[in-house]
Amino acid sequence: MINRALKTIRQFHGLTQAELALKLGMSKSYLSEIESGKKSVGYELLEKYSEIFDVPVSSLVFFSENIEKSGTIPESFRSIVADKILKIMEWVAVRNEAKTT
Repeated sequence: MINRALKTIRQFHGLTQAELALKLGMSKSYLSEIESGKKSVGYELLEKYSEIFDVPVSSLVFFSENIEKSGTIPESFRSIVADKILKIMEWVAVRNEAKTT
């Protein structure tokens, strides 16, 4: 799910993949693979997102599938909550895109 969260954050801020890839120091195609879930996300990349978007790394990690393996809250509940939050963020990003076009 971290890939969806990263894509949604980019869209929410109105950046294209090319613009964000430049800020991250990577190719657009590599960023595309990250957002589609084909490439894994490392801590270093999360730190860059944190700096660019002023979002704590811990908030980004919340969406990671690895975080779902720990804690006392049932995994199914965490997965549902994370999915709902992502859907809200995606809806806001789409709504903002529609306003600017």
